Amino acid sequence: MTRQPMTQLTLDQRVFRFIQEQHLLTGQPELVVAVSGGPDSVCLLHIMNRLSQQLGISLHAAHLNHQLRSADAEADARYVADVTRKLGIPATIERRDVKAYQARKRLSLEEAAREVRYKFLAEVAQATGADRVAVGHTTDDHVETILMHLIRGGGTRGLRGLQPVSHLRQVSDKLTVIRPLLEISREETAAYCHRYQLMPRLDTSNLSLSPLRNRIRQQLIPLLQSYNPKVTEAILRTGRLAGDELAFLEEETDRVWDEVAAQRENTIILDKERLCQLNQPLKRQLLRACLEKLLGDLKDIEAVHIEGLINTLDKPAGKQITLPKGLTFAIEYDRYLLGREPLASSPFPALEGEAALNIPGATRLNECQVTASIISKEQVTPKDNEFTACLDFDKTGDKLTVRHRQPGDRLQPLGMSQDKKLNEFMIDARIPHSWRQHIPIVCSPDHIVWIVGWRIDERAKVTEDTERVLRLEFKQG
Repeated sequence: MTRQPMTQLTLDQRVFRFIQEQHLLTGQPELVVAVSGGPDSVCLLHIMNRLSQQLGISLHAAHLNHQLRSADAEADARYVADVTRKLGIPATIERRDVKAYQARKRLSLEEAAREVRYKFLAEVAQATGADRVAVGHTTDDHVETILMHLIRGGGTRGLRGLQPVSHLRQVSDKLTVIRPLLEISREETAAYCHRYQLMPRLDTSNLSLSPLRNRIRQQLIPLLQSYNPKVTEAILRTGRLAGDELAFLEEETDRVWDEVAAQRENTIILDKERLCQLNQPLKRQLLRACLEKLLGDLKDIEAVHIEGLINTLDKPAGKQITLPKGLTFAIEYDRYLLGREPLASSPFPALEGEAALNIPGATRLNECQVTASIISKEQVTPKDNEFTACLDFDKTGDKLTVRHRQPGDRLQPLGMSQDKKLNEFMIDARIPHSWRQHIPIVCSPDHIVWIVGWRIDERAKVTEDTERVLRLEFKQG
């Protein structure tokens, strides 16, 4: 079947084709349409209403007064109420104090308005049973977004610009956004509104040169067009190419993910050897995917942060770097840790101070329990795990304590004839740097007897002359 050229299609038909080709709708009958009152959103609402029967959907309009433009904002709300009433579309029209939110969250006004707006849309979608929200972003918005990301250093992902479908996380609400007008220009939406005498509102804040997007729209793009009249087509082509290449990298990331990465609660653990064997583009994409899994989105993550991670991969164990939103990237001997809590992968719970052990008996240490029993040498069985130790009770005595390491600690590791600094032992044993201060250390009044999980002291080992054995077992929970 021959595909009809876009130039021969009406605006309605072009939008319908785009919706079908991009699979923007899932069969869910309810769809929320965000309507500001401007030409783009009003055009979107009108077209979606005309296509609603063909698409099998019911519309619900959503308009938010940001309380930033006083009388103009009130007039916008009245206009949207009038338009939706004439079209017979139910609407939720509310107001939110964006400036108060901005002060509370310490954001720019643009960021605050965006977060408040999308949180409102998520709430409307949830209330109406819709699984997605349609917004009126056009080709012009797409071009402006690519340029914004390029200026801010957004990397290849930023060059992709706006997508037909986006999955956003707004505070505690998840929101799926679709953009049916992404192949329609702003000039075309204005002409459509004029044709149907829709009389959309003009947002005078769009004339201000304060927001970066407005400066790009009013100053940068005209300047670029003076160099190349077809610069917008070139930018769109770059966006398509970047999107294609990024899609390939995302597929490759999914393919290697289980071999390289594992998520444990708030931390992603990366196999050092396997990650370093990947080519640079795939390394970048995998690290980007890690950040997105932890944060929900990549807002505030720029190319410079990804390059910072890449440049840290060959640093020695113990090195850490700080990333936006409280994330930390920590290097260990054979792996990397990325998360808000760099110690999240440690098998040891946090201990406070020094605690005496009940011998025999059980001792509760925060999230850990230590069980001590006195047995004969004949009762000794092979160790169940590294958190169990058998010691000569007559050498250790029953005045044992548990604590973290302290400056100047030394031990005589099992099998060695001389003592050694505890810090050197931990380095040689390749104990992750982020674990060292959390490892329980069992001590007698005279010396360390056990580095839990690693080694007992030579002086506390069970020998042929041992008569009584002290069995210690650490368990979490």
